[in-house]
Amino acid sequence: MPSASSANRFEILPSNLPTAENIRESVLQNPGFGRYFTDHMAHVRWTVDADWHGHQVRPYGPLTLDPAAAVLHYGQEIFEGIKAYRHEDGSVWTFRPEKNAERLRRSARRLALPELSDEDFIGSIQALLAQDHAWVPTPKSDADECSLYLRPFMIASEAFLGVRPSHEVDYYVIASPAASYFKGGISPVSIWLSSTYKRAAAGGTGFAKCGGNYAASLAAQKEAEGHGCGQVAFLDAAENKWIEELGGMNLFFVYKDGRLVTPRLTDTILEGVTRNSVLTLAKDMGLTPEERPISIDEWREGAANGEISEVFACGTAAVITPVGELVTENERIRAQGESTEVAMRIRKTLLDIQYGRSEDKHGWLTRLV
Repeated sequence: MPSASSANRFEILPSNLPTAENIRESVLQNPGFGRYFTDHMAHVRWTVDADWHGHQVRPYGPLTLDPAAAVLHYGQEIFEGIKAYRHEDGSVWTFRPEKNAERLRRSARRLALPELSDEDFIGSIQALLAQDHAWVPTPKSDADECSLYLRPFMIASEAFLGVRPSHEVDYYVIASPAASYFKGGISPVSIWLSSTYKRAAAGGTGFAKCGGNYAASLAAQKEAEGHGCGQVAFLDAAENKWIEELGGMNLFFVYKDGRLVTPRLTDTILEGVTRNSVLTLAKDMGLTPEERPISIDEWREGAANGEISEVFACGTAAVITPVGELVTENERIRAQGESTEVAMRIRKTLLDIQYGRSEDKHGWLTRLV
């Protein structure tokens, strides 16, 4: 694990116009999600002849891109999502950043972008938080899940219209204070099953965290909203029968015999950090985790006969989201009893670790400030 010294390579260019304390505190009272941004951003430059260089933390502001920049024409970009949490003693921590760094490298390889080291990934977050730690909200209670959402991203910035990997790339980290995902309490979400659209296909970019995957899911998300659903679930592109994931979250199925089943990872499914953590915590709780293909027919039949007792989704933003029903063009699939007991138990366990309220037995936390 990189040490705090990883941040020392970043030159600090402090903002001349930082947000006034009273304005910042007003924002932190009701930040929403992705609406406000901190005073600085981290930046590292890559060129084909000089590798990674120019490590900086500089004032947050607009980027200058040539109209011919490759990212604007060929979508050569990737990103990550990670949070910083303020603990009761005022310290600031993040959760499993090495897993995000690892996934960013996988995404980079698939999108023909240069790979960033753990030292630079974690160092960029440490350097940014050293400047902007006042933007990390302080929870008012255990039910207050406020945090600072961090968005590392990498873009192809070379001005060139030929179809080849860019010779110039920029990596940034921006940060945005985030309120609790569920205002007014957690309620099970309805999910639309897309029969028209597919999120990814074998050999594609489904396992990479790139903007194109999310853009491809938006038409289906719009369709879901038209049917009164908050999320959309995708089936595989080859057979149109195997459950893959939601537009931005992984799925889990709780069986009455104690099994916790999630679709096996393929090159069409994003490997979520929360997903990986849930699999580990399931063992700690005496559940039996399984990673295997699960079909829409198994979901339908398991919900009908009581074998599947609950379903939930997981991801960085919402942590754990109970699923109330799966809506299709001609049916509504609901688990009998509509329990959320296992989902909520895992959710609390995970949040207690992230906010420092319970022992970090797996060494998942990294201190930032």
